[in-house]
Amino acid sequence: MGKKEVYVETEIEAPVDDVWEYTQNPSLHQEWDLRFSSITYMPKEANKPQKFTYTRRIVLDLKVSGWGESVGQHESKDGRKTSSLHFGTPQRISPIKEGRGFWQYSPLQAGETTKFLTVYNYESNYGKLGSFLDKSLFRPMMGWATALSFDVLKNWLEKGEAPKSQYSRFFISYVFTFLFAFIWIYHGLVPKIIASHPEELRMTGYMFSLEGKALKNLLTGIGMVEIIFGLVWLFYRQKRHLFALQAFLFPLLMTSALIVDIGNTSHPFSPVTFNLVLIVLSILGFILSKDLPSAKNCKRRRDQ
Repeated sequence: MGKKEVYVETEIEAPVDDVWEYTQNPSLHQEWDLRFSSITYMPKEANKPQKFTYTRRIVLDLKVSGWGESVGQHESKDGRKTSSLHFGTPQRISPIKEGRGFWQYSPLQAGETTKFLTVYNYESNYGKLGSFLDKSLFRPMMGWATALSFDVLKNWLEKGEAPKSQYSRFFISYVFTFLFAFIWIYHGLVPKIIASHPEELRMTGYMFSLEGKALKNLLTGIGMVEIIFGLVWLFYRQKRHLFALQAFLFPLLMTSALIVDIGNTSHPFSPVTFNLVLIVLSILGFILSKDLPSAKNCKRRRDQ
């Protein structure tokens, strides 16, 4: 096909037969694989490939449906299993036209661990424009979704946490991530740097006994620190560290606001209620983000 293949590999602490069951059984497969909303096996004909249909719901009633064939299964003498697939869709809305790939299951550590990998490639729709969009956007997204799904499967087999719970925690955690990034960047940029709001100046001046240009410079510096911290939320991988830091930081900020003026408790946008909400969200984020699945836990190249 002349295009870079999608390669994903992980090691799962479970026997090959268990991994095979969770990946070949369509009712189990559709639970952990983010690329599919449903998978339905067609009646098996003698000496014919196992055919199936799949759907991926995009939003509301918009969905992509396609077909697939399990065109061959092989088990070697060392216990390694391979399942080959041929898949595609006639729908023009789909970025994928047709493709082929395989899953491979290799026993490790006396059969107690399985190296599970996939390699697949496909032709894209929409000609040169489709090829450009596939290379720059869709193919990386497919690789990421495959790797994330593999890690969800790994956690399901090793720790017993259902895929639905893992995906709920994953997406809620990232909603919190973007929320906190926005809050820190907004409060650093708008009231402190752009507007130099009188209330910000009053509170900062009281805390540090400054006024005039020195006070404005300090407020700008604090705003820049908040913006940087907001950007850290977007790029720092260990989000749990940030949730924990905030759980201690927001009570300090709330206390500081009350020290400056106890009358802030009666303000329509009281720092008490605002910070209490952020404290609770930080604690929830800390709890939910423990052992989140991640595409980064999988190998993405053959030479890794």
